[in-house]
Amino acid sequence: MKAYLAVALGGMIGAIGRYSISVLFSGYPGFPYATLVVNLIGCFFLSFLMNHDVIKKKLPSEIFTALTVGIIGSFTTFSTFAVETIQLAATSLGLAITYIIISLFGGLSCCYLGLKAANRKQVFR
Repeated sequence: MKAYLAVALGGMIGAIGRYSISVLFSGYPGFPYATLVVNLIGCFFLSFLMNHDVIKKKLPSEIFTALTVGIIGSFTTFSTFAVETIQLAATSLGLAITYIIISLFGGLSCCYLGLKAANRKQVFR
């Protein structure tokens, strides 16, 4: 039961963070910057946490789950990415393709950077 509550609290924090980024980027119409930013940030931090042995060992499992499933899971969003891609394609196929490429390669790059950062364990000992 504690894990469910931790995920619920983490989900609330992640959703508020996601909404805050949307508000922050609301003045930049025409390209889904907010979704791109949260997904890239989420890729980095999820990869970092999943690959950092010291953090995984030191954090209680409920807290680790709250961070990964709760906060990051609710902070990032694939469904919004899909909808915004279709909307972009309706007005500009070039922008839609650009968004897909940046999201895919940017996400993979952020995951790789998170992995590399996690392997620098001396920072978190």
